[in-house]
Amino acid sequence: MIISIYALKSDMIRVVQQSLLGSILSNMLLVLGCAFFTGGIVHYKKVQVFNKAAAVVNSGLLLMAVMGILFPAVLHFTHSEVHLGKSVLSLSRFSSCIMLVAYASYLFFQLRSQQNFYSPVDEEVDTCENSDEEEELELTKWEAIIWLGILTVWVSVLSGYLVDAIEGASESLNMSVAFISVILLPIVGNAAEHASAIMFAVKDKLDITIGVAIGSSTQISMFVIPFCVVVGWCMGKDMDLNFQLFETATLFITVLVVAFMMQGRQTILKA
Repeated sequence: MIISIYALKSDMIRVVQQSLLGSILSNMLLVLGCAFFTGGIVHYKKVQVFNKAAAVVNSGLLLMAVMGILFPAVLHFTHSEVHLGKSVLSLSRFSSCIMLVAYASYLFFQLRSQQNFYSPVDEEVDTCENSDEEEELELTKWEAIIWLGILTVWVSVLSGYLVDAIEGASESLNMSVAFISVILLPIVGNAAEHASAIMFAVKDKLDITIGVAIGSSTQISMFVIPFCVVVGWCMGKDMDLNFQLFETATLFITVLVVAFMMQGRQTILKA
């Protein structure tokens, strides 16, 4: 979000769209695939299981987000706009508001309405297997909040330099801005998140792994992307949900593959 806001200020709308798209794809393909692969190798003698119901909810939200992104692209490429250049922008802003309301409803459902719905499948396993959860806290609540605030400010400063360096890096490294935005920025920016997802898979905690990978993709598609459209609206920037035909098709196929995989039997994770 911080990088996207800086890029919006610099009128780098395509960089914002491609970096957000790359974050979704890297989480659902690279991170989830590596987590399942490494978890299957480490626990090759057992079947790893996860909360299928929670994963299906996330998959449904991802499909909803894809529909919200798909409609503006279809409207643009079918040349059926009533007001050329303005209809897509208006539809994108309307869809973004709907997606933000849906995401807020999902958070209420997750945190207030149906808390037990997201309980891990191995919650009733012997406590000896979950002894690592009884470790002493390394940070108190206020220490964590202070560190979070400090790191957020530091990331904000670095994000400004990062956005300013994208075009120069593209020329010096002989790489396209699209490659940097879709591939390098998401992988480098989410490196810690990617590592934690794989680490939890190795520890046989697939619920947390799927929460990191699929949950992060849901957050980006249902909250960050619409939020950027609304922020661009407030800034007077023409940020829309038209991610171009190839990018939109790639996202649609990726979400379908992950959704079908999550709805399948859990034995697919057996090595």
